[in-house]
Amino acid sequence: MIQKESAPLSLKPVVRIRKRMEPDHKRRYRVSLWTTGFAFLGLLTSDVICAAVILFLYFKGVLSSLDMAPGVWMLLTLLCSTLFGALLTYFYTHMFLRPLKQFTEATQKVADGDFSVRVKVNDSRFLRRSELGVLADSFNHMTDELAATEMFRKDFISNFSHEFKTPIISIRGFARQLAHEELTREQQLEFARIIEEESEILAGMSANVLLLTKLENQEIVTEKTSFSLDEQLRRCMLMFEEQWSALNLSIDMELDEIQCYSSEEMLSHVWVNLISNAVKFSRKDGALYVGCTAESDKIIVRIRDSGIGMNRETLSHIFDKFYQGDSSHTGAGNGLGLAIVYRILCLLGGEIQVESDPGFGSTFTVFLPIEGDG
Repeated sequence: MIQKESAPLSLKPVVRIRKRMEPDHKRRYRVSLWTTGFAFLGLLTSDVICAAVILFLYFKGVLSSLDMAPGVWMLLTLLCSTLFGALLTYFYTHMFLRPLKQFTEATQKVADGDFSVRVKVNDSRFLRRSELGVLADSFNHMTDELAATEMFRKDFISNFSHEFKTPIISIRGFARQLAHEELTREQQLEFARIIEEESEILAGMSANVLLLTKLENQEIVTEKTSFSLDEQLRRCMLMFEEQWSALNLSIDMELDEIQCYSSEEMLSHVWVNLISNAVKFSRKDGALYVGCTAESDKIIVRIRDSGIGMNRETLSHIFDKFYQGDSSHTGAGNGLGLAIVYRILCLLGGEIQVESDPGFGSTFTVFLPIEGDG
């Protein structure tokens, strides 16, 4: 069967950090150098002003009419120069400290939970390109990330509450129906079956939430062993034999003998979720392909189905928590499987590529690094 492929969506399971322009070596000391220069300019300007005033008074004959000792003139000149220098230094310092005042006020707002605050350094082109400008960009990027995290947290709570509430309402409704004595034996068995299925959904959701929470709080994988990857894939396929047999799927497995040094338990979660989705979204009498091969620096595992496929909008969200692109299959999952896959591959240093097109199935390709067993 020839499968139509759209442009692949390549996703690296790593924390995405927006690339920011770092100050170069010359820019690093720009504020210090220019501040020193402005201070020198202020003193020089004050000296020039004092000299101009003295020359003006001299040519007007005012100095000749004042009977003062040379030391007094020097002291008077020094005082005038200091006064003008202080005024000019205050002006330049105020220009530089004004952005810092904005940072102070903005930081206080962020501490109070307002992540919409932004800092703008618009005083001059010099300030925008200096360390203050870089600091402003970094601060604004930080508030953007905090705002996105807060929005994600609210969405997560909302989605989790909805997904958790739905089966509970169903269980409560059918439990009330079982309390009626006029139900037939067949109805009682049917309602009991539905309650059992909804309970399984709740149990599976709770287990997945706990697993994902554990993975998100984990940074290092220590329990690595050497195991047969091809045999693990065979075992995972057999777990769903009843499901793919009921759909009369044509199974094609091309598995090279590969010894993989990684977390066997974590990778089992990856294959179970990917194969489960491939079977769930396959059409009757369709095809399912699972293959693995090893190259010089990586292991490639490919899982392909001939099911309903996904559009670009769905592809852009498939690794989000609780996201389910096809509403007709929402009862068969809770939208956490691919989020778990994403996080596990992040921890294991792997990558995942997704190729899909509506009506032509999907292909998930996992790349794992080849590691020695030490």
